[in-house]
Amino acid sequence: MGAPSSSISRALASKLRRGGAASAAAAPSLRCQHSVLRSPPPPSRFFASSSAVADSASQARGKENGSRWSNWLLFVPGAMAFGLGTWQIFRRRDKINMLEYRQRRLDMEPMKLKDVSPSNKDLQSLEFRRVFGKGVFDDKRSIFVGPRSRSISGVTENGYYLITPLMQISDDPESVKFPVLVNRGWVPRSWRDKFLGTLDDAGKPTDASETSVQKSEEKSWWKLWSKKPKNVEEHVATVASVEVLGVIRGSEKPSIFVPANDPASSQWFYVDTAAIAHTSKLPADTLYIEDINEMVNPSNPYPVPKDVNTLIRSSVMPQDHLNYTLTWYSLSAAVTFMAFKRLRQKKSWR
Repeated sequence: MGAPSSSISRALASKLRRGGAASAAAAPSLRCQHSVLRSPPPPSRFFASSSAVADSASQARGKENGSRWSNWLLFVPGAMAFGLGTWQIFRRRDKINMLEYRQRRLDMEPMKLKDVSPSNKDLQSLEFRRVFGKGVFDDKRSIFVGPRSRSISGVTENGYYLITPLMQISDDPESVKFPVLVNRGWVPRSWRDKFLGTLDDAGKPTDASETSVQKSEEKSWWKLWSKKPKNVEEHVATVASVEVLGVIRGSEKPSIFVPANDPASSQWFYVDTAAIAHTSKLPADTLYIEDINEMVNPSNPYPVPKDVNTLIRSSVMPQDHLNYTLTWYSLSAAVTFMAFKRLRQKKSWR
């Protein structure tokens, strides 16, 4: 019994020794596998994950900046309306100064036209000064500027401004010394057509019977020499002098909607003093005045002189600028309030 048991024990011991060596040999491989399992991810995966995080962060910052700019844009309309209201305040002050300046000029003592010459006149210092003078209207050089509307008893009628050169009277010391363009006032279309027809008739030659009479008189001049002066005096056209009371003005500044003047076809849409003077064969620096004489003959009401009060009025008065200011400020306050309300709603949604 002792020999078999000892052999069995030796066999078990040898097996145990072989198992320990095998386990010891397998241990490094297991440690290697464990290290492989716990090794960090490859670099490509690391950079991909970090770029994704960076992109999400940048997107979040972009959304935040975009929302911030959109919030500021809500206040832009209110700021613009406030700026326009402030601009109307400055416009109102400029308009008051302009109208006061005109009133002071009109209140000055009237000047004599015979003392005003192209050599000493300065438009900046003479505009809106009242002037008076004496001369003769040269109707053949008249210019019609228009159409210009005028309200008569609530009815609007289209017409024109009649501008005629005032010429010198040679033997009158009180007459103007240089030609002056005078805006004689407003006339209706029918009056203009009649006036032009009268000028055309005046330029026509005399009829055959009158021409034959003149020729017979020329042939028998030795018989009628004593009656010739009387006959000539009867046919000489009488020139009537006129007295003008007006205000010195400058050329008009047309808007973009007003067509350009066409002197070749006698179409004048606004007053251009230099162009009218050139067409009328007058010096380019010819003075231009607007007639304000209120003494109108009831039997001959046209042309209608300009009302002097229109010179101290404007299409947009200071009170209108004040109304515009209140309107813009009210709009600015309303738009700004709506912007604040919108921002408060966004915060509540968050």
